[in-house]
Amino acid sequence: MATHSAEPYGLGEPLMLEKIDKLFACGVGELVDLPQIVVVGDQSSGKSSVLEGLIKKPLPRDSGLCTRFATQIVFRRANVERILVSIIPDRNASSEHSNRLKAWGKAVPSLDSKAFTNIMKEVHHEMGLSGDNDQGERKPTFSNDVLHLEISGPDQEHLSVINVPGIFKSTTAGVTTKADILLVRNMVKGYMDNPRSVMLAVIPSNVDVATQEILELAAEADVYGDRTLGVLTKPDLVDKGAESRVVDLVEGRARVMKLGWHMIRNPGQMELSDKSLSRGLLETEFFRSTAPWSSIDKEKVGVECLRGRLKEVLSSLVKREFPKVKAEIKSRLNSRRRRLSDLGPERKGAAEQMAHLTKLATRFQRIVSLALGANYGADDVFITDSALRIAPAVMARMKIFSDEMTTYGQAHSFLPQDGLSPPVKATTSSPDKKSFDIRKEDDLEALVDILHPQDSLPQPKTGEIKTWLLEVFQGNRGFELGTFNASILATAMKVQSSKWMDISLGHVSDVIVMVHRFITTALASICNDRDIRDAIINSIYEDLIRRYQKAANSTKFLLEVENSDTPMTLNHYFNDNLQKSRQGKIVANLKKHSFQDDYTGKGTLIPIDHAIQAHAMSNDEHIVHDIHDILKSYYKVSRKRFVDNVCQQATVHYLLTCDESPLALFSPIFVSQLSTAELEEIAGEAPGVKRTRAQLAKEIASLAEAMKILARA
Repeated sequence: MATHSAEPYGLGEPLMLEKIDKLFACGVGELVDLPQIVVVGDQSSGKSSVLEGLIKKPLPRDSGLCTRFATQIVFRRANVERILVSIIPDRNASSEHSNRLKAWGKAVPSLDSKAFTNIMKEVHHEMGLSGDNDQGERKPTFSNDVLHLEISGPDQEHLSVINVPGIFKSTTAGVTTKADILLVRNMVKGYMDNPRSVMLAVIPSNVDVATQEILELAAEADVYGDRTLGVLTKPDLVDKGAESRVVDLVEGRARVMKLGWHMIRNPGQMELSDKSLSRGLLETEFFRSTAPWSSIDKEKVGVECLRGRLKEVLSSLVKREFPKVKAEIKSRLNSRRRRLSDLGPERKGAAEQMAHLTKLATRFQRIVSLALGANYGADDVFITDSALRIAPAVMARMKIFSDEMTTYGQAHSFLPQDGLSPPVKATTSSPDKKSFDIRKEDDLEALVDILHPQDSLPQPKTGEIKTWLLEVFQGNRGFELGTFNASILATAMKVQSSKWMDISLGHVSDVIVMVHRFITTALASICNDRDIRDAIINSIYEDLIRRYQKAANSTKFLLEVENSDTPMTLNHYFNDNLQKSRQGKIVANLKKHSFQDDYTGKGTLIPIDHAIQAHAMSNDEHIVHDIHDILKSYYKVSRKRFVDNVCQQATVHYLLTCDESPLALFSPIFVSQLSTAELEEIAGEAPGVKRTRAQLAKEIASLAEAMKILARA
């Protein structure tokens, strides 16, 4: 018999193979694709016979005990022969089921068919699978748990294979269901889809390979065909005349696969029952003397050569994938730790819940302090989200508010300094634009009930102010002689400042939107748990609304004061502006009649009679001009005062900096005043979070153990 000429292991390969096996044992194979050889095939393909030949141990055959779950078989060289049997729980198993399976295990010096059968029955019981003594209790037929079989001995060479249940299409009454068909199919596909697996596709030689579903599944999982090794069984059952088709497969002349095909002979039932017969000798004799199988390359037949071929394939696979596995395990561990960290500390009771919320509130107030101080270099959070840069945003909005009040605030445009020329439209407004928007920020759904509407206002009326003031005077005059009633100024001021309410409340509403967006963004930056963020917002929502409304009400109060029945100011600029306005009219009127002194060439002359007649106008016109000048001077002082007050009080004080501002609401003091029920409602963990935390902790434990395995020499 020709011997297999497998290359010896390279330096360090047995250590890598051993580490891969330990990674499987610690359960990390559920999280990271590990290099492995998977034995797949139909239920009647002869997989069990292939497996028996590989492990050189008899498998239970009377009840299909080995076909209900995946079995990982690890061969390891050691001085003493020993067999360790354990169970790797399914990653989705309950804690109770998982702990029970992890606690179970067997160590036996050898394994015959009877001992193996007894162990398999125990495994079935531990996995909770159906059996003969269920007494009507419905139990599952298949399991996603994995039986781990480690075979050590002086004659063993390092090898690891995983045998999965055979796929099937027909159910057996009282044993399997259509759900079992799907479960097994998905289980097998899960192993086949692992891009780091090599599939040992077991096919009976006496069937047409074109009809084999397992090859279709392999082609779907292995598009390029570089990780599928075909194994043909039962060559002694091939019909006469069909042998050439099978030989063409093995010799690579049909259905070519990069890893090729291999053939083994399954022992018959009589041979299995006769303990004096050697499987190896029977197989060797069969391929030596039976045509046409005797013509096949001896490297491609027999279970012993298959073992050598698998060692080559696994060695190459591990060498290629081992560095990638290490990197992926490290990446997955870091990812799981970040996700667990994002959930925050475990919050079972009120103390843990308060501690967590206090920590969040402290971090929130730090961001508020840095944001209001424009200290944006102190935390990277300000780089990632511009909504947190609230100080410059509010300053820019206040500048817009001031400019709009200056340009558009008056209902009627005032006359220029000379009091004679028609008013000039503001240069900041578009000549085609007849209105302007009072809001610059989009509404937030949570605040629509308190925000000022998204309205537009007309630009100031031009060329009508004298006519309008005359109407005001004539409609409000009393029996005054040569003067006017003081109430006329208050009446005119209310009309002239009628747009202030909309402009100022539009400004305050925009800042409220900025503040609310800041709060939600800041919470998102410090707390990745959306449920907690939403619960925090819900818990402070009513107080937030009250504080927002306080700023709006403050604005209304300031306007109410400005529109009082008694206009008042002690600001000397009022008198200065009034005098400048009156002087401007006199100067402008005199200039119309002035001429250069031709005699001296050094001055301007004004005829005395024209100077005396400079103010010649009717009594009503004179009073209207006075009203205009006084209103213009007072309006300017009042507007500046109102703008400053809205910015300082309603905007900065009430919305940003005072102790009762919306930004000061979520604080450690607020948290300390929460009841036990409120703490549970805000920071208590939802069932889904608890499950996620438990699953992440479980995965982190497996991945951390995997890192320890990889770190060991």
